[in-house]
Order: sequence, then C-alpha cells, then structure tokens
Amino acid sequence: MAACAIAGSMICCAALAQTTPPPRVGLARALDAAWQRTQAGTEAQVALARAEAEQVAADSLLAEPPALELGHRSDRWHDNKGARENEVGLALPLWLPGQRSARQAAAEAGQTLARVGEDADRLRLAGDVREAAWTLAGLDAEVTVADAQLRYLRELATDVERRVHAGELARTDAIAARAEALAAQAALSEVRERRHAAMARWQALTGLDTAADPREAEAAPAAAGDDGLPAAHPGLRQAAQAVEHARRGVEVARTDRAAAPELTLSYRREVAESGASAERSINFGLRLPFGTDARNRPLAAAAQGELAQAQVAELRLRQQLAGDLVAARGALDAAAEQAEAARERAGLLRERAQLIDKAFRAGEAALPELLLAASAATQGEAGRARQDAALGLARARLQQVSGILP
Repeated sequence: MAACAIAGSMICCAALAQTTPPPRVGLARALDAAWQRTQAGTEAQVALARAEAEQVAADSLLAEPPALELGHRSDRWHDNKGARENEVGLALPLWLPGQRSARQAAAEAGQTLARVGEDADRLRLAGDVREAAWTLAGLDAEVTVADAQLRYLRELATDVERRVHAGELARTDAIAARAEALAAQAALSEVRERRHAAMARWQALTGLDTAADPREAEAAPAAAGDDGLPAAHPGLRQAAQAVEHARRGVEVARTDRAAAPELTLSYRREVAESGASAERSINFGLRLPFGTDARNRPLAAAAQGELAQAQVAELRLRQQLAGDLVAARGALDAAAEQAEAARERAGLLRERAQLIDKAFRAGEAALPELLLAASAATQGEAGRARQDAALGLARARLQQVSGILP
C-alpha cells in the first residue's frame, strides 16, 4: 500500500520506490512468536497432560492401586498361653464390567479435546496478531503518504522562495508555502508517533522488532458443513469434542455403579499355644461393595449436567459463528466498495493537483489554489491508504471467523 507522489512532478513514485522497505516477517512466524511469548497453550498442555495421566490409569490392569494388609493376633494380654497369629495379604481392586473400556474412551476423548483446544487457542491469538499487523500496515502507508507530502511541500517552498527573490511572487506566498511545509512536518510527526505506539503494542504481543507483512496469499475458502459453517473451524471442533468428552463421562458414571471390588490374597501363620507347631494357610477372598442411589445419583447427575452444558455451549457457538460469518462477509463487501471509491477519488485529486501544479509553475494559478489542491490530494491518498488497510483487515477478519490460521 505504498503511496506514490500526491501532486506535481517533483514527487514521483520512482523516488519512493528507491527507498529500501523495512524487513518484514511472515504472519505465521509472528503467530508462532506470540504463541511462545504469551504461553497461550499452557492451559491446553495442562489438559493434555491430565488426559494422558487418565489414559495411563485407565490402561492399568487394576481399577485402583493395590493395598498391602498386615495383621497380628496374640493372647498375650488375656490367657497368655502363647497363641499368636500373623497374616500378610494383598488387596487387588478389580474393574467392574465395562468400566475400564469406558474410562479408556473418556481418556482418549480428553486427549483429543486438549489437542483441538490448542488449535482453538492459536486461532484466538491469531486474531490479535492479525489486528495488530494490519494496524501497523495501515500506519506504515500513512507515514509514506505524509512523508511524500512533506517532501513535495519542502521542494515547493524552495521553488517559491526562489521565485520571490526573482520578483515573480510576493513574500506572502513564501510564508504560506513555508507554513504548509511545517504543517506537513507536524502531521508526519503525529502519524509516526501513532505508528510508534502501535509498534510497541506489536512488540509486547510478539516480542519481534520487525512488523509482519499481512498481505499473504489468500487462503482457500473453508469447506462448509451441512449447516453452512466451516467444518474445520477449531472452535467448532473444540465444542463438538467437549460434547463427546462429556458423553463419555456419562458412560463412565453409568458403569461406575459401586466402589471397586477387591480380590484379596493372604498368607497366615498361626500357633495355637506355646510349644505347638505352626500352622500355615493361604486365603483367598472377594470383597464386593454395594452401589446405592445415595452414591450413584449425584455422580450421574453431575455427568448429565456437564453434557447438557457442553451441548448448549456448542449450539450457542454455532449460532454466534453463523451471525459472525454473515457480518464479516458484509463488512468485506462494504470495505471493497469503499476501497475502490477511495482509490478512484485519490487518483482524481492527485491528477487535479498535478494540473494545478503545472499551471502554478507556468504562472497561470495562484499558490493558495495549489496548496488547497495538494492538501486535498494528501487527504485522498491518506484515505486510500486507510481504506486499503481496512479492506485487508476485513479479509483477515473473514478468515479469522472462518477458522483459518495464518
């Protein structure tokens, strides 16, 4: 969106093209830098680690960690006949039928949810990066326009001063030309300050000292699903996976009807009285806890509540996204029309300023008329630059709403 000369033959596009443009980075690289800097994926990484831990637990052969049982019995404090008994055992919690597979499926759904959640977090951060990049791009264009205007007015003021000394123009014309050059210098300083503030926000977001070039090749339109929404949208995939994860949680609650049953294996050594030989035995046992409504109903209700919340959240997201897509497409169409009008207006004002500049140098136009034309041309070029940036931002917002990452 680099601007060419606004008026006259003194400032031309070739002179601006000779200026080496500042280095730029790609928008994808800027997003990676912001991702690393803001640690936006920390929550998703924590969720993934938790899901992986649940997967390890679900893959275990036992429902819970085994327990060691130790026992000792003696008549020392009663008959004191030397009777004693020692027992050591191991309790092994067992899975209920269907419980292990349900928890494995829930853990797998949790891992998938964490991964798609990371994509959704990246998309949200991409929106901030896109906004900041296009803000900088628009201000860079305004700086170029303001710099071109200042160069033109300075050269014009020099030419007017020469003609004043030659007696061709009045001293008031030199004063007016110099004042306009100073006004252009102030305008350039103002837009540079705004650009400096935007660059500071960019550095805080990405940690990069160079701006990004947001004018990347347009991504292909997102494939739409049966409902017309982008099927691969990370936010939609996250919401759908949250529903699936909650549904798996309901299945876990259904199979978790009671506490884990326990298989016990113990070794017992028993002496009936002093001097008697020891008797040894191995015991097997099975402990079966009962599941009651007092235990199961709150768990089932909580799981059903989470499922209902996930389904409502998905529905609301789809409704919001449908509205956002309509608004973004409308904003893009309007921005395209405004940018076209701004380009045409800027071209007409530039041509008018060039004609008046030639007439002024030929002595056929007054300086105030030229200064007004140059000011109008500058405003037209600045408006064109802002509208071009607004058009690019509208495209970026449509890609953002469509779930397309840089």
